[in-house]
Amino acid sequence: MDKYIGKRLDGRYEITELIGQGGMSEVYRANDVLDNKVVAVKILKREFSGNEEFLRRFRNESKAIAVLSHPNIVKIYDMGFSEKLQYIVMEYIDGITLKDYIDSEHVLNWKDAVHFIIQILRALQHAHNRGIVHRDIKPQNIMLFTDGTIKVMDFGIAKFAREESMTATDQTIGTVHYISPEQARGDVTDEKSDIYSVGVMFYEMLTGRKPFDTEDPSDNPISIAVMHMQNIPTRPRDINPNIPSALEEIIMHAMEKDSENRYQTASDMIKDIEAFKSNNQIIFGYYNASKVQAAANGRTAHHYTSPPPVRQQPRNYPLPESRYDIDDEFNIDDEFEPEGEIVEERQKSLIVPILTAVKVVVIVVAAVFIVALLTNPNLLKAGKIVEVPNLIGMSYNDAQAAYQNNIIFSVEEEDYNDEFEAGIIYRQSEDAGTELDKGDNGKVRIAIAVSRGTRQEEVPDVVNLDENAAKELLDSKGFVIQIMNEASTPEENIEKGHAIRTNPKAGESVKAGSTIVLYLSTGIASEEIKVPKFIGKTLEEAKVECVNLNLKIANTEEVDSDKPAGEIISQSLEEGKTVNSGAEITFQVSNGNSPKGDVTYGLYLPTDISGKYTLDFTADGQVIKSYSFVAESSGGMVAVTLSGEGQKQVIVSVTGENSGATARLGIYQFDFPAGVFYADTEDIDAGFAAVTVINTEPPAVQPATQPPAVQPQAGE
Repeated sequence: MDKYIGKRLDGRYEITELIGQGGMSEVYRANDVLDNKVVAVKILKREFSGNEEFLRRFRNESKAIAVLSHPNIVKIYDMGFSEKLQYIVMEYIDGITLKDYIDSEHVLNWKDAVHFIIQILRALQHAHNRGIVHRDIKPQNIMLFTDGTIKVMDFGIAKFAREESMTATDQTIGTVHYISPEQARGDVTDEKSDIYSVGVMFYEMLTGRKPFDTEDPSDNPISIAVMHMQNIPTRPRDINPNIPSALEEIIMHAMEKDSENRYQTASDMIKDIEAFKSNNQIIFGYYNASKVQAAANGRTAHHYTSPPPVRQQPRNYPLPESRYDIDDEFNIDDEFEPEGEIVEERQKSLIVPILTAVKVVVIVVAAVFIVALLTNPNLLKAGKIVEVPNLIGMSYNDAQAAYQNNIIFSVEEEDYNDEFEAGIIYRQSEDAGTELDKGDNGKVRIAIAVSRGTRQEEVPDVVNLDENAAKELLDSKGFVIQIMNEASTPEENIEKGHAIRTNPKAGESVKAGSTIVLYLSTGIASEEIKVPKFIGKTLEEAKVECVNLNLKIANTEEVDSDKPAGEIISQSLEEGKTVNSGAEITFQVSNGNSPKGDVTYGLYLPTDISGKYTLDFTADGQVIKSYSFVAESSGGMVAVTLSGEGQKQVIVSVTGENSGATARLGIYQFDFPAGVFYADTEDIDAGFAAVTVINTEPPAVQPATQPPAVQPQAGE
């Protein structure tokens, strides 16, 4: 049975049942006997009561909730912090978690999802206005009443934005599936981190899946955190087309990688949701064409829902020196055309001159053509002209098959190209639409550049290399390096600062320039040990077992106990708990001396007795104390203090001085160390009645008066 159930904390909160467990605490249902209401009591696990980090988080939660008062945030009523017990008394919520509801429904309709999200945002806005960032928003921390009311709870890793400094432990991260990119990186977090987590929950409610997850349950959670930092989520409407477009915009705006591009406050997000509720055909325009163009020009980009920019016809840039022999007829301009905004500006400024030049050229060409036609009528001969097709985007094999009768293809360049798959033509020497004369062989020659596809690089094996050597090797392959730290297992046996592995793994071929996660060892992790039961064993037996388990005995303390000397009566590490190899344990050992103490025996005297009486206390067949007193007919109380050790059975008897009779009052268990006694059997009134003399003799009878003697008469 749980050690707290049935107990009463501070004489007020009567624990009735365990209703939840977490990593550092347990939550119980309890009755508040003073206010006569049901409450929830969160108690810090005993093994963490000496851990400053857990104490800080536990007290931080109570401090966070204590300054909040909102209908969508769980209320806090009381808290207690002592050396042995730390607890928080909170509002008892008769409901389920939002996670349970999502799991049962799988996909929520948008009206329910909006109803829940608005309540969560209102709760967060209340907290943010008071400088509190939750940092662990997830469905498991949201409670749902049967009437649809939402309650946000568990501010265990909340951060107070108004605090002037932060410790390393303040960088605690929340649950990996709902973590913001800046939180995953260990950067300072603010209210926009909570908004990102709300966006992830909104996404999950409407699609039935998390934006970033892995199919392999054994995958390290760090890989999911990296996805939050780097990957683009699938658009919600690609998963569930029934999601209104405006809600998709709201979700993706809340989940922007850059926190400056998200909603800046919870109230901003609420305003958009309320606008959608008023007009569900609304378009917010977070991902309109202008933003797509801005992204192309290097300005702020909203990559999540932007349509891909239309691929324009590539310009004819010069090809590098050929690895192939080509005819002298092949000719490509020697200069690059400027791109981007410069081109646009120049195009605008040169429109009039160019149009004028075009007219002149047209007139000149027309004149030349007429003269040539008059001097050489064969130019009109059919079949002598070939119009150059658009080859960009065609496969080399398809182009050869389609135009083998008219075109000779000269592969001038083969190179890696991230935009085109292997075998696809990405540049041609003549613009599409150009008319060329056929040569003597009846064909024209066109130089082309063919893609070799995305350049792939094999991930090198860096296991056991130190950090600098591993980075240098990965950098030489052109990879972007992301550092993650973790403990090495005893099987890996990788010392601190050396590479454990990479993700993707060594030997895999990945796109050049990809991000490689490099896992560096923080040291060899200790083997985990399940603590056995030492209580009842001798100290010598425990020492041998601790050596075998690699547990260190930090201290032993001898204490009074009725157990045999040398027997262990308590241990600092709880039986069954899992600890790291080398953990310290402390024992309390019996010294063989039963603990001593005083017990005060008291009784109320019957009101109908009087006279002198003696109480005798007998233990182990010997009278250990006698106590005499005089009773009056008005009753009263007698209290007798006895000293002893351990627990003993004590018989209490009474002797009446007037009657000389002795009777038993009761048999008791005296617990001298605890200072208490319990009655096995007891009958005070019957005992005193048996030894008390009651005056029942009749009053003395006076002898009758004798009549005077009769004197005889003379003559008789």
